[in-house]
Amino acid sequence: MSDQPPSGPPQDQPPTPPTPAVPGGPQPTYGYPQAPPPQPQSGYGYPAAPQQPGYGYPAQPPTVVAGDNVRARENRAIALIVLAAVVAIGLIIGSGVWYSPSSDGGGSTRAGGDKNGTGTAAGGKEKVPDNPAADVLFKVPQPKTEENVVTTPGSWLSAGVYAKSGIAEITGYDPADGHKKWTLKLPGPVCAATEHVTADGRTGIVYQPSMPTRTSRPGCTQVAGIDVRAGTRLWTKSIGTGEFATTFQNVTVAGKTVAVGGLRGGAAYDIGTGKVLWQPKPGDDCDDVGYGGGTRLVAVRKCGGYGDRTLSIQNVDPTSGKVISEYKMGAGIEYAGIVSTDPLVVGADAGHSASGGSGVSDYFSIDNRTGRLLARIPVPGDTYDGECDTITLVEECKGVTAGQGKLYLATKEHSSGGKSKLSRTNEVVAFDLATGKQTGQRAAAGEDYTLFPLRMDGGNLIAYKDPPYDKGGQIVSIDGTSFKSTTLMELPADQADRALQTGLQPDFSEYRYSQGKLFMAAPNAAKPLGNFDKDKNCVVAFGTRD
Repeated sequence: MSDQPPSGPPQDQPPTPPTPAVPGGPQPTYGYPQAPPPQPQSGYGYPAAPQQPGYGYPAQPPTVVAGDNVRARENRAIALIVLAAVVAIGLIIGSGVWYSPSSDGGGSTRAGGDKNGTGTAAGGKEKVPDNPAADVLFKVPQPKTEENVVTTPGSWLSAGVYAKSGIAEITGYDPADGHKKWTLKLPGPVCAATEHVTADGRTGIVYQPSMPTRTSRPGCTQVAGIDVRAGTRLWTKSIGTGEFATTFQNVTVAGKTVAVGGLRGGAAYDIGTGKVLWQPKPGDDCDDVGYGGGTRLVAVRKCGGYGDRTLSIQNVDPTSGKVISEYKMGAGIEYAGIVSTDPLVVGADAGHSASGGSGVSDYFSIDNRTGRLLARIPVPGDTYDGECDTITLVEECKGVTAGQGKLYLATKEHSSGGKSKLSRTNEVVAFDLATGKQTGQRAAAGEDYTLFPLRMDGGNLIAYKDPPYDKGGQIVSIDGTSFKSTTLMELPADQADRALQTGLQPDFSEYRYSQGKLFMAAPNAAKPLGNFDKDKNCVVAFGTRD
């Protein structure tokens, strides 16, 4: 590669000490040649590069007791399924964000108000309906279980099928009316899933080989390729057998590769055939703890044990496993979560300073080709929302997304400045991934609404607007240039339908929106605690009327 990283730290960042050498010398790799020792160059399949800059926090991080640190991180993981307490803030001076009430409900135009002549929002593929009013299409009751919690992760959309995992099964539904198209039975519950689906409707899952009992808790050892359109299991693989089988905590799909990661390393399979592309090797000092997928495959690679751990973020060829580029995280960073693989953005707790249960104190923008750090974006927990489960799931970052050279992040709820002192609102702001600075663009949710980023649609941001008590939620498209908001869907406001919405909030549920249809789904099922939750749903689907 001809591009070389700069020899010093990025602008506006103080210099930091060099990244410690990786314990044990060269890092072993899975399914591709072992890299030479990093002396004097990095040895990860690309040209020599100057030492990567650090993270802009002091060379000597605060002293943290190991046991307390582990407990704190575990608490942050648990917090992913708990609604975080909101903090009332007015004028945030240090962040450069000026909060002010919006007189027009967030500046959102109704359907037809922001089209590019094709019936779609400018810069995106999502159609703008003539009437955004939506109705309930169908509901799927929560599966019955006597267990306190059973995992049911996984929601997929592909060519006329919406599929959702249940207890030891996956069911495909007609997106328009919810009638069952197929049911795929499994021997045990699904442990991990990814939202990524190939163009021909294939994805990957991790599941348990049998149902858990009070005396037996089988590990998440089975990796499978699934055809979402046909409702078939293409193949199943595992590494080892019985109690010696390798367990995996996360899975993703990139290109034609299913990649799985865990505490004992990562593995990859061809999505069509199940052919092993790489897998953990006995005696490896370094492990791929997880991957981010989509248009690229990015690995979070760990070397060393707790207290002496180094992390690397590697852009990996999905087929061969060859490392295209690598960025070494700074000393003291134990975990990282992948927000996006293209552009490459990672969230991490740098210097043990994450707050509010987010698991993230900073986002890091990295050049995919060279592995060079482009920018570090500090995100104080009392100012911004967005969180990542950086401990085991790696790809589970919510309320934050990236695309077209920008990071989109919601602010914390704060007083709207309206007539009522109880009125709350927030905004979505953008950061430049090349500089780490705010772009000055801001989308206001409007009085009594709060915005939650979901995903990118070309150059636009798709977001959910959580409503006040007397209105329905909305799906909006925020133009990436003008930041003008267009309403794509407005959910029903009557009390019964609002109850369906509030039971499946986006920060702990699976949201899939496409072409006038929204699917909300629960990632787990639980034994009812009483009459008040005996009628819970695992899926609620809404659709616009045109």
